[in-house]
Amino acid sequence: MKEFFKYTLATICGIVILAILAGIMFMISLAGMVASSSAPTKAKENSVFVLKLDGTVSERAEDDSPIAELLGQMDMEAMGLDDIVSAIEKAKNEENIKGIYIEGGATSFDGPATAQQVRDALEDFKKSGKWVIAYANQYLQGSYYVCSVADSLFLNKGGMIDFKGIGGKNYYMTGLYEKIGVRYQCIRVGKYKSAVESVTRKDMSENDREQRTAYLQAIWKNWLNSMAESRGVSAEQLNQLADDSIMLFANSEDYKKARLIDGEFYPDGIKQVIRAKLGISDDDDINQMTLSDMKGLPSDKKEKGDKIAVYYAYGEIIDAQASAFSSEHAIVGSEMVSDLNDLAKDDDVKAVVVRVNSPGGSAMASEQIWHALKQLKEKKPIVVSMGGYAASGGYMISAPASYIVAEPTTVTGSIGIFGLVPNMSELVTDKLGVTWDGVATNKNGDYETNLIFAKDNAEELRQMQNYVNRGYETFLNIVAEGRGMTRDEVHEIAQGRVWVASDALPIKLVDQLGSLDDAVKKAAELASIDGDYYTSSYPAKKEWFETLLESASEDKGTYLDGELKQVLGQLYEPVMQARKDCQRNRLQARFPYLTTIK
Repeated sequence: MKEFFKYTLATICGIVILAILAGIMFMISLAGMVASSSAPTKAKENSVFVLKLDGTVSERAEDDSPIAELLGQMDMEAMGLDDIVSAIEKAKNEENIKGIYIEGGATSFDGPATAQQVRDALEDFKKSGKWVIAYANQYLQGSYYVCSVADSLFLNKGGMIDFKGIGGKNYYMTGLYEKIGVRYQCIRVGKYKSAVESVTRKDMSENDREQRTAYLQAIWKNWLNSMAESRGVSAEQLNQLADDSIMLFANSEDYKKARLIDGEFYPDGIKQVIRAKLGISDDDDINQMTLSDMKGLPSDKKEKGDKIAVYYAYGEIIDAQASAFSSEHAIVGSEMVSDLNDLAKDDDVKAVVVRVNSPGGSAMASEQIWHALKQLKEKKPIVVSMGGYAASGGYMISAPASYIVAEPTTVTGSIGIFGLVPNMSELVTDKLGVTWDGVATNKNGDYETNLIFAKDNAEELRQMQNYVNRGYETFLNIVAEGRGMTRDEVHEIAQGRVWVASDALPIKLVDQLGSLDDAVKKAAELASIDGDYYTSSYPAKKEWFETLLESASEDKGTYLDGELKQVLGQLYEPVMQARKDCQRNRLQARFPYLTTIK
């Protein structure tokens, strides 16, 4: 028996040691592979940059995943707008890259301005004299808008174009909550502050319908004009095609007759088109550069001169780290405040550009960020560059800037405050039979219980309204101070009203329509930088090893989040919003809805 235990123990120790050695060898091997993949890439002569628009495009890629890059999956997952724009610029300046081939697909952009920035970058690329060709099995509305900038636009013979305009329906959960005995109590300021309507109404209010119609029509008009110019047709013709539901064309030849495409063929045909552009024979291989390859291609921009920081603030504004169930990026108030304080102390940074792409969120966190930005501005100029959204709390953190630059289709404004408290008295007391009784030293000692479970809580709601009113007045004064307006002037255009940036310009909510590059140029001007300057991005992306270690603890939440999306489908968003409502700060400066462009 003693020998048995001895050999068993020796075997176990051997297995453990072998596992440790295997793990060490794997990490060394992985490090070597990543090191080799991160080495500078060289573009072969007569190359093509292949941009696959099949996935989601958001403001910034979360983290550099070495595994995804090694497997070439970066192009098929969530793509960062920053990476795409940078890759297009590199392709423009790299003499060995002769053109860009866009492979369109089921692309989802996190806002209309995100799609516009990709298109604008491609438009700028064409100024170099190089060509852009697009091909797809299907074009969704957003991907067609982007791809329409191409010199030549092609479609699979069996493909379709989902050309329908932009918009959609909002969900309203009030009927469901009535069935289970829950009633949401809304405390808000601003007749346009419609974030609460999905749980307090069964249909869209006229005020909400007014603001949605105005900003969507402005975005669609912008898109129509751009697509019409590229395709050599009138905006009126394209608008009529959208009304005619052209995805239902009986014959794909009709797309060509409508001048939406230049030709149609099966996938092997596009290779012949590209070979002809490159001037190579049918037997020659096409030298391709993917988005991952372009990241490794050295940039001709050198860190020379003064530094301008570009700080990326994107996602919902929250007080603390998001739940592990959420895979979405968020602006954590305390973390951003700390980052801004560090930038204020950094003498190497001469100016700061804050790239805002946020629907807002916690009013408390937004105000703390505003205060930190105001202190930062005392030491160096701040320019805000607005991305897809800079609304509600997203506008509050933009207001103290020295100057605001927005994309024409940026959605902004929504200056208002609301509170949302569920009342469960019917569910808990009437249906489940739970009653409440107790004592308190003061009459408001248990006001939170009354808000949620009492049938008569008029006094508590009145006090909550006072709290929300105070928050709104604070918001008005923040904007008035930052934009050089009076409180009443701000109130006239506030009340929760959403504006598209092209309409926000004449009412002084923004100073200029333009890109992130325009914002950087303005920051250099305000900092009185006469010579060279360069940009540095903040917060810095995590190193691959740090990402790899963290993934072990984070993958579970990301996996569950992905599974929920698969199971719930269109119900995923309302279910998650209901869950988030339980975790959010009581006082919210948040945009009512997001428009994802597909």
